[in-house]
Amino acid sequence: MEARRTKITLLISTYNWKESLKCSLTSAFRQTLLPMEIIIADDGSKEDTRELIEEMRQISPVPLIHVWHEDRGFRKCEILNKAIAKAQGDYIVQIDGDIVMEQHFIEDHANMMEKGYFICGSRVLLTKEITDKILTGIIKKPNVFSLPLGYALNGFRISPLRKYLAKRYAKDIGHLRGCNMAFWKEDIIAINGYNEDLTQWGHEDTELGFRLYHKGLQKKVLKMGGIAYHLYHKPSDRSNEQFHWDTLNTVRKERSFWTKNGIDKLLLTSVFCQIL
Repeated sequence: MEARRTKITLLISTYNWKESLKCSLTSAFRQTLLPMEIIIADDGSKEDTRELIEEMRQISPVPLIHVWHEDRGFRKCEILNKAIAKAQGDYIVQIDGDIVMEQHFIEDHANMMEKGYFICGSRVLLTKEITDKILTGIIKKPNVFSLPLGYALNGFRISPLRKYLAKRYAKDIGHLRGCNMAFWKEDIIAINGYNEDLTQWGHEDTELGFRLYHKGLQKKVLKMGGIAYHLYHKPSDRSNEQFHWDTLNTVRKERSFWTKNGIDKLLLTSVFCQIL
C-alpha cells in the first residue's frame, strides 16, 4: 500500500504556546500510522518551548526535529520553508501547534495521497471551556455532540463519505486551511515554497494553494476523516492584512505559481554546504 511505503513528515508550526504544542505532540505520538519524523517550525518561541520539545523528544516514537529562528516579528512563511527544506519525507502533512489530532489523522491523510493532488482538511473549532479541559488533561478529546452542528460535522469519521467527497466537495481553491493540509515535497519545491514576503497574519496558505493549482495540481478535500480539533485562542491581529490580500489577488489574476522570495535559497545553501 502506497500509504505505508511513502515517507511522511508531520510539520507543526508553533509560536510561544507550549501547553498547546504539548497536546498536539501527544496526539501525534498516538497515531495509528506514525510519520517518519516530526518537524516543529518554531517562529521564535522562548526558551520554555525549547525545553518542552527536549522533554517530548525523550518519549517520541519518531525523530523530533526543532527548527527555530530568532523572533523578529511574524515570519511563519520563512520558518515553514526552513522546516520543509530539512524534511526527509516525500510527503508533508502540515498542521498548526494549536491542533490536536484524532488518532487516525495521519492514516486518513496517507490514504488520500495521490500524485497530482494536494489535500485540504477541516477543523473542529473548540470552545474555551473544552480547550481548558484538554490543556489541563481533564479530557483527551471532546465529545462532538456537545458542539454546534456546524463544527460537530467536522468531527465525524466515515470512510465511504470520505472517498465520495474527496474530489466533489469544496472545489474552490480558496477554501483551504494551513492548519490541516498535505502536499508532496517536490510540488512545494516546484513553486518555490511559501512566499516569505508575507510577514503578517493570514492567507499565506491560500496563496500557496493557488500557486499549486496554477502549477497544475488539483485539490482534494479531506472530509469525514483527518479530524483536527482546533484549540480556542483569541483572534490574531489582522490590522496589516491588506498586503496579503493584494498579493493573493495578484497571484489569482496573473495565474502565477512561482514566488521570488521562497525556499530555493535554502536548498541552494544546503547543496553548496554538501559540496564543501
